[in-house]
Amino acid sequence: MRDRDSELRLADVLVQTADTLTEDFDIERYLEWLADRCTELVGARGVGVMYTGGEDSVRVIPCARRRAAVRGLLEIQCHGGPCVESFSTGLPVRPTRIFPDGAGARWPHFARRAGEQGVGETYAVPIRRGGTVLGVLNVFVATAGAESGPGGPEDGVPSELGLRIAQTLADAAATGLHNHRTHSAYRALSEQLQTALDSRIHVEQAKGVLAERWHTGMDEAFEALRGYARREQQVIDLVATQVIRGKIDKKKLRPGRSAPS
Repeated sequence: MRDRDSELRLADVLVQTADTLTEDFDIERYLEWLADRCTELVGARGVGVMYTGGEDSVRVIPCARRRAAVRGLLEIQCHGGPCVESFSTGLPVRPTRIFPDGAGARWPHFARRAGEQGVGETYAVPIRRGGTVLGVLNVFVATAGAESGPGGPEDGVPSELGLRIAQTLADAAATGLHNHRTHSAYRALSEQLQTALDSRIHVEQAKGVLAERWHTGMDEAFEALRGYARREQQVIDLVATQVIRGKIDKKKLRPGRSAPS
């Protein structure tokens, strides 16, 4: 029954992980939520995310549980650690004991801090989309006798299973983040195209107003609009809007020339 409940919880989290197309989507809040759910599902002492999104800047997002301790475990990895290793290779870092060997020799600064925080084992998985590593999900497992995730040590899963669960969550998050980025890019492009279309409509309307007023061609009307915009250092769409509303002196549009009334 417990296994069945765990499977249902994981399925529910995976569905929620895909929900990234909402208007109020926030990456850091999303990644903190991901770390919280991973902590619960694997029964870890804590989980954190190191995220770049394929860019140069690094964001460190700890789970809400033991936030300060987990943040410290992520930040100290500037000297080396499972996050950095997984990010550089694009591969999971398998469950590694902190002491007496393993992480102690591999990442001494990290291992010392992890031991102080009651972490006995750690593993990390990449949040990867195609060939791009967007970030890393880092799991910290409690030492024997230390309190682990919600519900206590009995809720913890074997680390190899935890690794698989964490990678499943990371893969789902990578897809969700990619979909959000693609959706945002399409929305931005759509807004740009709409702005360009609106501007074109305004310019065409203004050309028609001037051509009718001056009894001249559309090309000459456009040259007058463009010339005025350059002289006044204004965007031509703004000039066109002012012409349509009759807020520009027609003499200023054709300096040195008399315009037929």
